[in-house]
Formats: sequence, C-alpha cells, structure tokens
Amino acid sequence: MNKIKTTVIMAAVIACALPAMAQRKRVSPHETISADIDGGKITIVYGRPYTKNPRSGEPRKIWGELVPYGQAWRTGADEATLLTITQPIMMGSTTIPAGKYSLYTLPEQGSAKLIVNKQTGQWGTVYDEKQDLARIDMKEKKLDTPVDQFTMEIEKSSGGGGVLKLKWADREYSVPFTVQK
Repeated sequence: MNKIKTTVIMAAVIACALPAMAQRKRVSPHETISADIDGGKITIVYGRPYTKNPRSGEPRKIWGELVPYGQAWRTGADEATLLTITQPIMMGSTTIPAGKYSLYTLPEQGSAKLIVNKQTGQWGTVYDEKQDLARIDMKEKKLDTPVDQFTMEIEKSSGGGGVLKLKWADREYSVPFTVQK
C-alpha cells in the first residue's frame, strides 16, 4: 500500500512540474529529495546550480551578488522549488497544512527567511508575495568546506521532527520542523 501511495504522490509531483519545465529551458540539474518523518512524507523538487557560471565556467560570488540580499530567491534554479507534504508541519510558529507549495528564500546579511508560497508551477523568477503563506526565520552557519552545487537536505531529528537545510558556497541555512498529527 505504501509503495502505491508513494508512486501516486511522485507521479502527481512530476505531473505538476511538467508544464513549468516546458515553458523554459533548464540550465541546472534537478533533484528530488524525500523523507518520511513521524508519519509524514516530505518531498522537495529543486534545481541545483553550481557556484561556477554555466556559460563561462568562471567562479561566482553567491550570497549578496548572484543571490542578492533583501530579494526573494527561488531557492534553486529554473522553475520554483516545489515542496509537497502529506501531513501538516510546524515551522517556527507557523502550521503549514498538507499540500504543495513553492519555496523561496529571502537572504539578508547574517540571516535568511524561508518563504512558503501557495502558488506552484511557475518559473522560479515569477514570484507573487501576496501568495505567501509564511516567512520563517532560518539559522545561518558558515561552512568550513564550501559546497559547489546548491544542496537541500531533510534530516530527521533524534527527538522527533526534522531539519530542512540549504547549503551552497560557504553558507548553510536551516530551519527545524515538526510533523503535526
């Protein structure tokens, strides 16, 4: 039964993403990550850009330049990053109902907010602030070893719940969450 449920969810995620993929040509590789945490399944589909310019191969400064401070960023490359959750989750003081959302990030010097947006299927640079469900504070950490390709991770926490991590260049942004029953 779980295999059928997982297959149906993944097919729905792909079907929702296909119209956006057809609109524009992808520049970066894409990845789907999933985790089963406390009875809920969390799936993220996102583009994985590199620190080097895909056209010239030259290194780029990521935070504050390619990803400007004070502006919503699509949290990846190409179409907007898609979050699908099967159970409500609590991030910060916000309950996010089960469903599909786009994720954006609002980086600032020394901090960032994760933006959970109700609009899905759009190219990543199409952002409507009026569709925001929540803006959640993220913790910033300097990485000892730089990450060349943008990476998202969903990790289980030992005491329950999990942590969503975004890593790129010399930074990691994270936010804990719990699955609501």
